[in-house]
Amino acid sequence: MRIGVISDTHRIISSIEQLAGLIKGLDMLIHLGDNVEDVLIIQKFYKGKIINVKGNCDFSTLTPNDRLEEICGKKIFLTHGHRYNVKESLAKLRYKALETGANIVLYGHSHIAKIDFEEGIWYINPGSASLPRDGDRSFAIISIDKKGIEPNLIRF
Repeated sequence: MRIGVISDTHRIISSIEQLAGLIKGLDMLIHLGDNVEDVLIIQKFYKGKIINVKGNCDFSTLTPNDRLEEICGKKIFLTHGHRYNVKESLAKLRYKALETGANIVLYGHSHIAKIDFEEGIWYINPGSASLPRDGDRSFAIISIDKKGIEPNLIRF
């Protein structure tokens, strides 16, 4: 299973359209908020399953703040990150990962792409697909198979 993880698209259509060619062959997409309405645009060129959560720029939506999903036998915790102060540290996210039994934690909000592996848990921030604060726009691809979990950052 190959899962694309996108965050912080912020209604920038040109960046979202550039993703079209990069995500075609993926099995599933996860959007981590800011702006959840962008999922409607993504659905025009990506026909697979999309899971999403809302971010701090998403108002009056029925989309949840957090989700815990089981995919390929792995527990994946999804959040935008603003409610866990991820710009300061990952401490609150670590507690939530332990509380939920997550194997993978996906978060955004900082617009900085980053992958950490601590105490058997992957923490993956795909950065921003539209407004990066660390150079190039980015998203993540997570491969899950019998060998395990392999996350990668893709810059474009």
